[in-house]
Amino acid sequence: MELGGAMTIFLALCLSCLLLLSAWKKMHKGGKLPPGPTPLPFLGNLLQLKTDETFKSFMAVSQGVALANGERWRQLRRFSLTALRNFGMGKRSIEERIQEEAQYLLEEFRKTRGLPFDPIFFLSRTVSNVISAVVFGSRFDYEDKTFLSLLRMINESFVEMSTPWAQLYDMYSCVMQYLPGRHHRIYHLIEDLKAFIAERVKINQASLDPNAPRDFIDCFLIQMEKEKKNPNSEFNTKNLVLTTLNLFFAGTETVSSTLRYGFLFLMKYPEVEEKVHQEIDHVIGRNRVPASEDRMKMPYTDAVIHEIQRVTDIVPMGVPHTVIRDTQFRGYTLPKGTNVFPLLGSVLRDTKYFSHPEEFNPGHFLDENGRFKKNDAFVPFSSGKRVCLGEAMARMELFLYFTTILQSFSLKALLPPKDIDISPKVSGFGNVPPTYEMCLVPR
Repeated sequence: MELGGAMTIFLALCLSCLLLLSAWKKMHKGGKLPPGPTPLPFLGNLLQLKTDETFKSFMAVSQGVALANGERWRQLRRFSLTALRNFGMGKRSIEERIQEEAQYLLEEFRKTRGLPFDPIFFLSRTVSNVISAVVFGSRFDYEDKTFLSLLRMINESFVEMSTPWAQLYDMYSCVMQYLPGRHHRIYHLIEDLKAFIAERVKINQASLDPNAPRDFIDCFLIQMEKEKKNPNSEFNTKNLVLTTLNLFFAGTETVSSTLRYGFLFLMKYPEVEEKVHQEIDHVIGRNRVPASEDRMKMPYTDAVIHEIQRVTDIVPMGVPHTVIRDTQFRGYTLPKGTNVFPLLGSVLRDTKYFSHPEEFNPGHFLDENGRFKKNDAFVPFSSGKRVCLGEAMARMELFLYFTTILQSFSLKALLPPKDIDISPKVSGFGNVPPTYEMCLVPR
């Protein structure tokens, strides 16, 4: 190699090292950070992460990525809570919608005639219809092809979000966006979902009556009109589509995944299912439709549902956030712009609050007299200002679906309980339930 060429390469390497060192210093300026392994320039702590065990890896290095924060988050969250309450969240009307959907589900379950089936889309359809009635103003027919396509995209998106490819894209989007690979799949899925919602927005705009809002989209459109002269308003079409997608996606996947996982646990622990059956028969009976007020009289069933949520830990790393100003925390300084993951799974498995955290044991939520016992470490919906928007609706759905289904059916596994594998299909942003088949036997 000629001397000039060698010198060019040497200078290029030196310049690259200087740029990386400069970037690394900028990343770590501004205060005393909490303890953790030293990040490398550009790579950060990637080498300490196991992409197939993301939660365990983040437990060790405590880093993450961020979603919306600041004024946008405050405006949209405040509005969304109000709109959801106006459409019955936490009131009698939403309970009636859940009860109605649960009856449609029973009809579909009876059609299985005790034969093996995969519960994924049975549960996705019924749960999704509850949130659909709120955000779109109506439910979908179970055989609607567009509806089934949407549910497949949501289910696949949840899986893709938890793959190693998606995690790498999150950390290195500036590079990964130009490289071919599976990580682009999630982008196309989300864009297709956004396109569907954008079309529904157009339909609502064409027939909007400001004095009679039909759903969440109508409420948002009315607010957009009210604030059209406000330059700082976050009420625009882009945020309408994204907020609706967030509600639709979360309202579909998290509850249906918890139900799927819950049935798997009940088949693995049939003695638990039997005790739930006994409590249902004693409090509700075989003929009356279960109601949310029954929960107070059913401590064991309530404890079982809580334990299912605790052990399944559907979103173990919680929803990520960004520090919007320099923040003091336990003697450390988190500079503005630092990304933080709450790691809810660490609390749900804390031995200080749960005697045997790795075991499925409804006793974690029962006192010595068999009464339901609250636990401050039960935070599957997060806590504080960032608590899940749909917590009240999700809690009601889980109770009503579990009791309605177990009132009418016994679960039958295709394997002996000891052979049932409860390991997640994928574990990353979410713990995706394993694929399985089951049978329902009428009681």
